[in-house]
Amino acid sequence: MSRMRILVVEDDAAIRRGLVDALQFHGFETIEAADGVAAVSQALEGAPDLVLLDCMLPRQSGLESLRIIRASRPTLPVIMLTALGAENDRVSGLSLGADDYIVKPFSLRELVARVEAVLRRSPARPLDVSGLSDGQVQIDLERRVVVGGGGETPISERDVGILRHFAVNRTRVVERDELLRVVWGLDPRNLETRTVDMQVARLRERIAAAGARCEWITTARGKGYRLGSEVEVRS
Repeated sequence: MSRMRILVVEDDAAIRRGLVDALQFHGFETIEAADGVAAVSQALEGAPDLVLLDCMLPRQSGLESLRIIRASRPTLPVIMLTALGAENDRVSGLSLGADDYIVKPFSLRELVARVEAVLRRSPARPLDVSGLSDGQVQIDLERRVVVGGGGETPISERDVGILRHFAVNRTRVVERDELLRVVWGLDPRNLETRTVDMQVARLRERIAAAGARCEWITTARGKGYRLGSEVEVRS
């Protein structure tokens, strides 16, 4: 069985070497890039199964590299590496389609765990998600509106992030901590998860008010949420 190939994009040679060594020790094949232009080239020509992409890169930023990669390979899993406190980078990366992020400094054990988790999820990821529907109510994720009941109701970018993450992971339960990390761009350690519950509750209310004919977001008690089985995902 062939080994999974990881593209490691980091301009600091010592850090890149450490990442490569850790991944190879855990059985991954690796390829490398030291700047944003080389990252795009390797992502498109090197056939990686996942990209570890630093935000701060010479020649071309990690965010711009992600945008180009997403346009050509929409299903390729990408984990962003960001500096502590660079919340804007994390939010921008997630909006552009990053699957996860890791805040520096991080442990190599955490890195490998995150890589393995994203790779487990990626086979179920659709090419893209433009909208959702139950036959009565539609949500246009591009326009950020709920359509139903003879009108349109706007939803927030965060609502869109939640729904999109549910859609691309619809075969499993999404934990609250994962939503905090992926949609909010926050480290869930030592944070209350009530924020997630309140956001989901408000989103449910908007969908129900539009005349939904089924439960769009179901709760797995003590675990998290998932997309309702009757909701159709449109790509």
